[in-house]
Amino acid sequence: MDPDESPKPRGRRAVALAVAIVLVAIGAFAAGRLSTSFVSTPSTTSAAAGFARDMQVHHNQGVELAMLIRDRSTDENIRGLAYDIATSQSNQSGQMLAWLYEWKLPPAAPEPSMTWMTRPTLTGAGHDHGTEGLHQPGDPMPGLATREQIIELTALDGAEAEQLFLQLMIAHHQGAVDMAKAVLDRTDVPVVTNLATAIVASQTSEIDYMTSLLEKY
Repeated sequence: MDPDESPKPRGRRAVALAVAIVLVAIGAFAAGRLSTSFVSTPSTTSAAAGFARDMQVHHNQGVELAMLIRDRSTDENIRGLAYDIATSQSNQSGQMLAWLYEWKLPPAAPEPSMTWMTRPTLTGAGHDHGTEGLHQPGDPMPGLATREQIIELTALDGAEAEQLFLQLMIAHHQGAVDMAKAVLDRTDVPVVTNLATAIVASQTSEIDYMTSLLEKY
């Protein structure tokens, strides 16, 4: 029997994964501080700062969803995907927190969430990546699962949980891609554009993969 499939208590698996994610976030925080040492400081209402704050919230929910399905599925493809999402998004969340620390900006926004996404683009052309009408400041972030959906996922197991997880995470990833494209239109801060570009590439690829997994249900 695969050791990972032995009847371990769910609590022990969840704690082990949580510890790993915390360690990843701490390392990412340190790396993020170093990476911003020689760049100009964005303002607290800039697109760069708004993206850093809002994408942390978005990523943290991605970690929550991934940890939920890791404990509710025996499918190795789903569990492997969940582990990758949890560790990568925890890492990136730690980096973005470190940016705010280095920029000497508060972690809490001084305005409603997603306000930065309504600001003019670098070219002054408005919503370059088709984000117009996607939201209003203070509305839920693109692709964010509702509390009711998370409660529903928590109550499920096996194939039902896997199917709902994939549906929620595909929407979640698409929302993150939309946010990343929006910040690429609105900032030229290198650490931000590098991460946003990576998010677009990696999460678009994962959307394709999750769509293929969902086809079996």
